[in-house]
Amino acid sequence: MEAEYPDFAPQGLWRNPDVQSIVGSIPLRRPFVERRTRVIAEASRVEILDCGDGVRLKALRATQPDTAAPVAILIHGWEGSAKSLYMLSASTQLYDAGFEVWRLQLRDHGDTHNLNEGLFHSCRLDEVVGAVAAIASQVGDRPVCLGGFSLGGNFSLRVAARASAAGFALAQVTAICPVLHPPATLDALENGPRSYNYYFMRKWRRSLRLKYRHWPALYDLERILEHRSMRDLTAYLVTEYSDFPDLMTYLNGYSIIGDVLAPINAPTLLVAARDDPIIPPDHLEQLARPASLSILATDLGGHCGYLYNATGPSWADDILVRSFRRASTG
Repeated sequence: MEAEYPDFAPQGLWRNPDVQSIVGSIPLRRPFVERRTRVIAEASRVEILDCGDGVRLKALRATQPDTAAPVAILIHGWEGSAKSLYMLSASTQLYDAGFEVWRLQLRDHGDTHNLNEGLFHSCRLDEVVGAVAAIASQVGDRPVCLGGFSLGGNFSLRVAARASAAGFALAQVTAICPVLHPPATLDALENGPRSYNYYFMRKWRRSLRLKYRHWPALYDLERILEHRSMRDLTAYLVTEYSDFPDLMTYLNGYSIIGDVLAPINAPTLLVAARDDPIIPPDHLEQLARPASLSILATDLGGHCGYLYNATGPSWADDILVRSFRRASTG
């Protein structure tokens, strides 16, 4: 693996996992990233995808002048969106490398709360498989590569495990810091630095208010917002608004340890940082290891960070471009 991809070797404060994890999403970074990524932002157009069973998901599609260009699909993390800084940065690098880029948004992320009645939860795999299948159908016989960050990486790996059964092929799958075992991630968020729990809870509560604004007859916002901890709120939502009997059944429902990844037959790269403060790396040893799956575990990088500085592309961007390009050019 070392021969295929460069080492991630940041210097100074960039060796700190919390700096890596936090700086990637701070608002002060946005003007610099948006300036660098203006071309793909201007090239992108909205696509509403029919995912089956009446579900619609939104994607931002940036086409190339070359109608035979290979295709890259990217999925953001939990409470992120197509316009998250890491998504803009990675998609720009891929677009500059000649890929048609689709930034797929999960249900109730970004500005999509009006598209579907039901609340998002992380076990809604069928609709993401349906979205990727719809994109693959639109782009014909061009190579299709799939990548994701954090929860988006988790979805990407689960989609890869379902691709053959769903009738589409993937040339490459690359997951950056994917959620491995959700109970462990919830523990890490609750017991780690308060800044992480605060960041996700603030964004999640804002998202739930938006959902209520579009579907006020379906949700009891007052009851929802009574729950102040991530564990309590998750448990309330999955038992009140889904078919899961309890919290642990839900969390285990999107875990990828055990045999979940065994059906993957597309070339797949899982990138994980051993110092990730949100995704404990211990469960890497509990993943199925089909011949098509490679794991690149770095010592540093934090959670979806992999930054050398606050403004430029990340090491993860380079890994996505390298892995996708190798697969799409045969």
